[in-house]
Amino acid sequence: MKTGKRKKWIVLVLAFVIIMIGIFIAIKEYRKGTETFKMIFIPKIVDETNDFWTSLLDGVDMATTEFDIDMTIVAPASEEDYERQNELIEWAITQNPDAILICPCNYTKTTGAAKKVLEAGIHLILIDSVVDEEIQEAIIATDNVEAGTKVGKYMKKYVEEDTEIAIVGHVKGTSTAIEREYGIREGLEEASERIVDVVFCDSSSVKAYTLTVELMKKHPNITLIGGLNEYSAVGAAKAIRDLGLGDAVTVVGFDSSTEEIRLLESGIFEGFVIQKPFNMGYLGVQQALKIVKDEEYEPYLDSGSELITRENIYTEENQKLLFPFRGGK
Repeated sequence: MKTGKRKKWIVLVLAFVIIMIGIFIAIKEYRKGTETFKMIFIPKIVDETNDFWTSLLDGVDMATTEFDIDMTIVAPASEEDYERQNELIEWAITQNPDAILICPCNYTKTTGAAKKVLEAGIHLILIDSVVDEEIQEAIIATDNVEAGTKVGKYMKKYVEEDTEIAIVGHVKGTSTAIEREYGIREGLEEASERIVDVVFCDSSSVKAYTLTVELMKKHPNITLIGGLNEYSAVGAAKAIRDLGLGDAVTVVGFDSSTEEIRLLESGIFEGFVIQKPFNMGYLGVQQALKIVKDEEYEPYLDSGSELITRENIYTEENQKLLFPFRGGK
């Protein structure tokens, strides 16, 4: 009898333990679906005058609202200030959020600070740009080599026997600048040997303007210029316009803005590759949430790009890309 009672009690205890484990798991899953997660987003800059960054932040804002996330956004004052971004990353770690999302300012010099995020047991998601080590849990970005190749192939159409080419980049050392330049050279193929100079404007359209004026003095036979982001492309295009060289020099660029569209329509730009920054911001937050909730996610998402020219700018699909929904703003 005693042995039978003991077995009965063991069975009851085991049943109780199993029930409690089930309740614990159910509560945990319920909390996953209802609790507000804390995240910190550290882009390269917050610039309300730049359509790329405003659109990306609109995507972040929409996802933050939709998924009820407690999001804090902090950024350095300029895209090239990796030291300040590193300080902000270290500050973000002290806040112990569930995830930190970063647009790295520098391909190599942001890596150390980003590693500290993982060392602190915090989820790390990279948006727009990457670092030189595979340390992130997810990347949401444009395939910049592919986008650069689109630009390079389009530029190749304008290469003639005596063509000289220049590239006006944004921030030297960022993965986007490195990959886009590489892509342009790939797209140009053998014509890449005609690149006579590469300069960087530190994402200042004013500096890009000045650099382009200097380029044309230094290399008066330049007839083709590629700008690697909105700041560099707009600055270069305005310089070519003001120098009265619109008919002699072809400018192709990246990103989109009202200024770029006007310059395309007026014939200064021949084309530009636009990214999909709204998608980038939204998907970045969405993937971060999946990671935090231990759900299936995509470790790499290409947010896409499209070549815009005067021939296709007015198609319905491209108009939606050029003038995206701004998250209710």
